[in-house]
Amino acid sequence: MKKVKLIALLTLCVIGASAQSHMIGFGPSRILDTYISQEKFSGAGFTYLYIYDGRKPGKHWQNTIEHEVDLSKSKDRSGNISMLEGNYNLYWGRYRQWLLCDNRLKLQAGGLANANLGFLYDMSSSNNPAQARLALNIMPSGIATYRFTLGQQRFSLRYELNLPLLGIMFSPNYGQSYYEIFTRGNYDRNVVPTTFVSAPNFRQILTLDWELSTRWALRIGYLGNYQQADINHLKQHIYTHRVLLGISRCL
Repeated sequence: MKKVKLIALLTLCVIGASAQSHMIGFGPSRILDTYISQEKFSGAGFTYLYIYDGRKPGKHWQNTIEHEVDLSKSKDRSGNISMLEGNYNLYWGRYRQWLLCDNRLKLQAGGLANANLGFLYDMSSSNNPAQARLALNIMPSGIATYRFTLGQQRFSLRYELNLPLLGIMFSPNYGQSYYEIFTRGNYDRNVVPTTFVSAPNFRQILTLDWELSTRWALRIGYLGNYQQADINHLKQHIYTHRVLLGISRCL
């Protein structure tokens, strides 16, 4: 009887109830922004990632909220110019889910609304040394979660994929200064609609949970976030790769 209750509790926690995870990540960053410089920058960065999954028992729809904060420092190929980068991404998603393989496999399909706020700062230049980043995106998304055991230990493998669709983005035009935009009020197509062609953003998360108890799990994983755009005759990208470590908890 105790074993049956334990199995039922685990199923409810992983599949039917709310869960949250806190992770930190470290890894390389690759940066290009032709408004600031034609040079490509590379370095290392830090990311904090929070994921909340909430679903009421008996319902087929789930809401997901993710907060992603990124900070990095990079240098150009000569090593003489340094770039600071900061990004905050808020993701709100809604998914339809299906349970397969005796509830061991959970598949989810839906979409995300992504709000992005960030900056780039060239520490070595006084001519256009900074660039603001502001965008809203709608992204189709899918998640697959598989629960399995090895010996007496329980694990969960989760993969999330977010793809580009459409959105809007702030950007100065080629050769336009922020002084012209905000002081003189010279608007020049600075709020631009984007699509998967002009802003092919792509994001993926792969995590493995080692369930330490019915409520707590140790989580390791990988986060790849590839933000890029080609608008107003300016090209930009921020590619981040992070090795993640954190905890996951059922609520």
